[in-house]
Amino acid sequence: MQLHPVPGLPEIGPGDDLASLVAERVDLDSGILCLASTVVSKAEGRIAALDEFPAGPRAREIAARLEERTDEEKDPRFAQAVLEESTDLLMESPFLLTETRFGHICVNAGIDRSNTGGEDLLLLPKHPSESAARVSEALSVPVIVTDTCGRPFRHGQRGVAIGWAGTPASRDWRGESDRDGRELGVTVENVIDELAAAANLVAGEGDGGVPAVVVEDFEFGEMDGSDEHFRDVEDDYVRQALRGWSYE
Repeated sequence: MQLHPVPGLPEIGPGDDLASLVAERVDLDSGILCLASTVVSKAEGRIAALDEFPAGPRAREIAARLEERTDEEKDPRFAQAVLEESTDLLMESPFLLTETRFGHICVNAGIDRSNTGGEDLLLLPKHPSESAARVSEALSVPVIVTDTCGRPFRHGQRGVAIGWAGTPASRDWRGESDRDGRELGVTVENVIDELAAAANLVAGEGDGGVPAVVVEDFEFGEMDGSDEHFRDVEDDYVRQALRGWSYE
């Protein structure tokens, strides 16, 4: 497997055709295209000003509580933006852990305040898998929309998939055998997260980052695939535990 950054992409703005911009720079007869959510959001006009989110009572309450706990000034308009981009608020302190409207659990609904193109906020794409499908159809290759976020029990951030099209999300090893001949009963490999993390190593971070990476010569294999990616609430025991937990 080889990964190559797509060179020379310009600053992306609302209405830009990502598929065409990528096709002008690389020959994509095959492979998988990994696109950073930042450029997808910019192309879809998901750039916003804080004033677009006048703070309601709950947002002001959340911001005040966070200020008290962290000793840092918090803008209640930002809290309002997080609330409007979320379907569930799993933690309110010492940070906001939310579920986005498309099922991704992350801090602050994934709202970015860097690389925003000069505006206050950059929101995640509304429907990242639909965004991936549009680019995938135009280029005739699978597409993964990636983001970076932290994970429990780990320091730092890594690349993860938040949308995909043209490839299964995971491959199911259950029923296969390990090296001792024992049947695997729970192993389901999240392929799109692994590819997103690999692409992030090539893409980089900060002002030197590249927002598009092509994965070549990856083979999914013959085993069963599925689109299971975001864990269901009924099977997410950590999430269930958080519902009865409060920060002290």
